[in-house]
Amino acid sequence: MTKNPNIVPHNHHLTRSDREQLLGQRGKVIWFTGLSGSGKSTIAGEVARLWHNDEKYTAILDGDNIRTGLNSDLGFTENDRNENLRRIAHVAHLMAENGALVLCAFISPVNADRDLITRIIGRENILWVYVDCPLEVCESRDPKGLYEKARSGKIPHFTGISAPFEAPINPDFTARASEQTAEEIAKEIIANFAPQIRL
Repeated sequence: MTKNPNIVPHNHHLTRSDREQLLGQRGKVIWFTGLSGSGKSTIAGEVARLWHNDEKYTAILDGDNIRTGLNSDLGFTENDRNENLRRIAHVAHLMAENGALVLCAFISPVNADRDLITRIIGRENILWVYVDCPLEVCESRDPKGLYEKARSGKIPHFTGISAPFEAPINPDFTARASEQTAEEIAKEIIANFAPQIRL
């Protein structure tokens, strides 16, 4: 994309380091990827709760919440899904630059999506969590009835049924969501990522 010569980012007096020192943490994006129903949002919520109890500043971005506001103009075509993730990545990056621990819970099903997200946010700023959960377990949960609709043809291009989900390559943490509780997984994630967020 060609840069507009009339757009010049403003360098503010306060830096990212200033904000991180105030908050006592390094800004990071923790991005949860996995099938619908795998437990991404639930685990992200548990991580946020535990970090909040430890006086860490967090923010949660997840699919339905983002699509009711910022991305309410987007549908579910391939182009719209790509744009959905592109916008989210930029928002998450801005928040991490301001010192937040940003917990993003999105299916983000293919490695090309994840590569784009990583490029936008910066590899040094993002930690990937793969919420690994068997399809049959996700279907058995199915709180929104989406898998049933997908199997009956009412939802086309549904990830895991009629659209692919590629397991991430070398995620920073893999959660076995059918074998542990969300709280157990959250505690492991926090312990695992502690060195990356510590000043």
